Amino acid sequence: MIVKVCGMRDPDNIRQVDALPGVNWMGFIFYPHSPRFVSVVPTYLPQHCKRVGAFVNEPIQDILARIKAFGFDLIQLHGNETPDYCRQLRSCIDKDIKIIKMIPITIPSDLDEAKRYEDIVDYFLFETRCSIYGGCGKKFDWDILQSYEGHTPFLLTGGIKSTDAERIKAFHHPQFAGIDLNSGFETAPAMKDTTLLLSFLSQITP
Repeated sequence: MIVKVCGMRDPDNIRQVDALPGVNWMGFIFYPHSPRFVSVVPTYLPQHCKRVGAFVNEPIQDILARIKAFGFDLIQLHGNETPDYCRQLRSCIDKDIKIIKMIPITIPSDLDEAKRYEDIVDYFLFETRCSIYGGCGKKFDWDILQSYEGHTPFLLTGGIKSTDAERIKAFHHPQFAGIDLNSGFETAPAMKDTTLLLSFLSQITP
């Protein structure tokens, strides 16, 4: 299972999380209204985790500049980016860079939106529908995802906390690829509690 820790910014904290066994991807947020917004390149970037850049309705040229500066392995689109936008981005980036598209979920019919992106993006990120971009730290009903019949793998996110280990282990779906952790493991915005993360990871690792 892929474990992504998102919303990183502090160099020392990035180094600490990068050293944790079981963390596979690390996310950096480029949405200016987020309390986890990254305005400059940190003095330490992950060497073990894959690097993920998270963007909201960003001009493609700006994404390309961030890829060059940060060496991203994956690009996460967290806004209203269309399938055509995703195709255009795909044509501009290295073939090894993967694209993740966030799909907001409240009710089963919200999964219909994912169909528009099949065969265009590499992963979906199923997130709780919020009135603001960037998530609201709340869970949606994961049972809704049993209606997902697509073939694009997905990550779960939205209000996952250290107390959710058993629930995650009990969740099964053929396309379930991993989880995205953020505010539920913070001591402050963009500062992750590595002790809490390590304890959680030990619980979900077979």
